[in-house]
Amino acid sequence: MLAAFANIFKIPELRNKVLITLGLVAVFRLGAHLPTPGIDGAALAELIRRLEASQGGSIFSMVSLFSGGALEQCTIFALGIMPYISASIIIQLLQVVIPRLEKIAREGDAGRKKINQYTRYSTVLLSVIQAFFISKALEHPERIARIFEGTVIVPHPGFLFTLTAVLTLTTGTLILMWLGEQITEKGIGNGISLIITGGIISRLPAAVQIAWQLFAPGNAQGKSPIYLILLFGLMVLVVVGIILVTQAERKIPIQRAQQIRGRKVFQAQNTYLPLRVNYAGVIPVIFASSLLLFPATVGAMIPDDHFFSFIKVMTNWLAPGEILHNFLYVILIIFFCYFWTATQFNPIQIADDMKRTGAFVPGIRPGKNTAEYLETIMVRITLAGAIFLAFIALFPSMVSDYIKIPYIVTQFLGGTGLLIMVGVMLDTMRQVESHLIMRHYDGFMSKTRLKGRF
Repeated sequence: MLAAFANIFKIPELRNKVLITLGLVAVFRLGAHLPTPGIDGAALAELIRRLEASQGGSIFSMVSLFSGGALEQCTIFALGIMPYISASIIIQLLQVVIPRLEKIAREGDAGRKKINQYTRYSTVLLSVIQAFFISKALEHPERIARIFEGTVIVPHPGFLFTLTAVLTLTTGTLILMWLGEQITEKGIGNGISLIITGGIISRLPAAVQIAWQLFAPGNAQGKSPIYLILLFGLMVLVVVGIILVTQAERKIPIQRAQQIRGRKVFQAQNTYLPLRVNYAGVIPVIFASSLLLFPATVGAMIPDDHFFSFIKVMTNWLAPGEILHNFLYVILIIFFCYFWTATQFNPIQIADDMKRTGAFVPGIRPGKNTAEYLETIMVRITLAGAIFLAFIALFPSMVSDYIKIPYIVTQFLGGTGLLIMVGVMLDTMRQVESHLIMRHYDGFMSKTRLKGRF
């Protein structure tokens, strides 16, 4: 594997892509430390840390996870990339119900550019809404929790601070969106996912520090070291499970009849069609988290009075760890698994291509019957992959409630963070490996490329 990493820098094109990606990720991490004007960063960091350390986790811990800790000091990237992801989800869902948008999306590059433009406009709108509520909550932190009554985070509140905060946070999200697009276009790909992964990894030292305080031998109120061994074992099992399911494939046997084209004779051969169990990857988890984070974040920032009491109660139910949140989280993950698979996997086209090339599935008639067979198989294996994703996504909350440790520690034992990290790293390794093999270099595996298993 070390030799494969060394080979990356022997290929000029791949080396440039890697260096561009690392440079843009470094810009993201730099911006995560540039504070928004008019905020007492130390007071805000203490407030967020106390909220994150609360039992069972909180909405702020989840938002801070996706923003790479930028929320703790309300830096220019405090909103993270989630408004852009939420806007992308909304636009994709609207394409299903609005024929005009669906027609635009099918117009090739021109239609894709229009859809991207609509997504950017929606990102600005969502960013402005979230930034406005965050600015108001910073001016009045007692609205988040009564224990912060008297805490001063904004020394000079007012219209000027609100305007500055909204412009700064919205611009930060747009910069992240641009960085992600540049990584996808000029880097090694998966720009948005890599930015999210970079933010998640940056939270690991804080989780390790809290875990050390909990399991330190001299801490009278700490946990038993047995729990530390248990947590480490669970993390290893979860990572192995994620890798196996992410790489798992259902191999459909394919036979090709002997063909004569001109003077060439193509012999009959047996092969297979690989269908991934987790066809959508980490997309359903990112989409589901984004949709649930938006109303919960806004709800956490609104005033706690009688006028907003109903909205406040409803949004509190959407906080991570709550029953309604967990239920909707599972439903959304399963929904987006099928939704993304349906938009990317076209059994009719695959069946037509097989029929045109003389390939067929043994025992299945070519054409319509083959398409129905492939669709049935994909529906079944997608359900298995979706249930696995939902279980791993809820695993940190279950461990946190059972062992009674902060969510910021257990979120690296599974859940959204670990799923995204492992999935994005596997996709990135696969892309880099394809460049290496194409130029006759050994990949990350000793004999061949990354293989799926089922």
